[in-house]
Amino acid sequence: MNDKNKLLRKLPKIDFVLDNLEHKNDDVPLSIRKAAVRETIEEFRQQILSGLCTELPRTQKEWDALFNEVIDKKNSPNLQRVINGTGVVIHTNLGRSLLGRQTMSALQNAASHYTNLEFDLSTGKRGSRYSLVEDIICDLTGAEAALVVNNNAAAVLLSLNTLSYKKETIVSRGQLVEIGGSFRIPDVMSRSGAEMVEVGATNRTHLFDYENVIHEETGLLLKVHTSNFRVIGFTSEVPIHDLVTLGNKHGIPVMEDLGSGSLIDLSPWGLPKEPTVQDIVAAGTDVVTFSGDKLLGGPQAGLIVGKKEIIARIKKNPMNRALRIDKFTLASLESVLRDYYDMNHALESIPTLSMLTAHPDTIKKKGHRVIRRLGGAQKIKACIGLQKTVSRVGGGAMPEHGLDSWALSLQPGATGASAFEKWFRGLEIPLIVRIEDNKMLIDLRTILEDDIPILVQILTQFMDKRQDA
Repeated sequence: MNDKNKLLRKLPKIDFVLDNLEHKNDDVPLSIRKAAVRETIEEFRQQILSGLCTELPRTQKEWDALFNEVIDKKNSPNLQRVINGTGVVIHTNLGRSLLGRQTMSALQNAASHYTNLEFDLSTGKRGSRYSLVEDIICDLTGAEAALVVNNNAAAVLLSLNTLSYKKETIVSRGQLVEIGGSFRIPDVMSRSGAEMVEVGATNRTHLFDYENVIHEETGLLLKVHTSNFRVIGFTSEVPIHDLVTLGNKHGIPVMEDLGSGSLIDLSPWGLPKEPTVQDIVAAGTDVVTFSGDKLLGGPQAGLIVGKKEIIARIKKNPMNRALRIDKFTLASLESVLRDYYDMNHALESIPTLSMLTAHPDTIKKKGHRVIRRLGGAQKIKACIGLQKTVSRVGGGAMPEHGLDSWALSLQPGATGASAFEKWFRGLEIPLIVRIEDNKMLIDLRTILEDDIPILVQILTQFMDKRQDA
């Protein structure tokens, strides 16, 4: 008998393992435990056959440890809480905008009780889910009407399909953007049934470029805010009010996709001055689309605001039902929007705005608090320090702009930064860091108050591992 066959014969039987396996959590369903055991044994079988495995665990205890590790992993949620130490506030890969306590309370209330989602309490008849937030959106933006769908890509798709199906949509060549997930304006336009007409050059587009191609088949003039990239140097684009004037002259609606729309001018806090949704609506734009989960600081949603007659057409589009939002999005979005009635309150209560406008001195003080809880600067100076760094807005917004910040700087020692970065990701509550110059940076701008006790525990373990290496 060859070595492979000997090892294969030593693999434990699934039923025997299940009858004898001790697991710390007896509430784990049998189906999960059985699948975990089967997968573990099958992985050993394949490694033996391929020659990668020449030795099996020697004791029952070693086998049980392997099985329990797989069981725990299979029984754990796939969507996990992580600590964001990257300094990217609206981090697309980490869930974008966070929701505040009051919004979470509204979300919990909607989840655990029946609601008037589509029930008009004043008439006792069926109502519209959109009416729950439409008046608030109109109050805040100055728009005549509003609609909310499940994300901004859906908002763009639905608007184009309604206003320019089998017609031409004129757009500047310099605004044909692609954002994360290969979302491209030309592709969305094609799916909407609109025919794209590019005008101008990559770096310069003029009003006459639009006017020269307008004819009876023109359905829409489209402006796209290039939020996730910039063309600099010899550039020009047509201001929205000029485009609106042109649209009015020819009886053609004008739409602007703001992408990451904001209701607050954040330039007083050192961020670039960007047009607010109110600015674009006030210019007379017929339709404005923007995200709910970026600079707005709410849940994933796509907001469509504009002229009443135009929004009414969009609402009647059969595609709207496929893109509609649920009660959880409505509950959280309404709560966030209500915060904007008091802008100062919004800056404090909406986590995204609070983090974006945090002063570097406040962030530095947070770092000193962490250091004190670790035993003080003298104790940790060999491996953890505090240094200046630059945070990012994220979510495709203001990509060239950095925010002055402070970070904990971790020296990896002989273990190396990559190995520790992987170890951080494998923790029960993973810590996501940046690596710069073979150091690990934990940008404190995106470290939440309730992250700090966990972060202190992680860093204590880090120092122990580093010393033992």
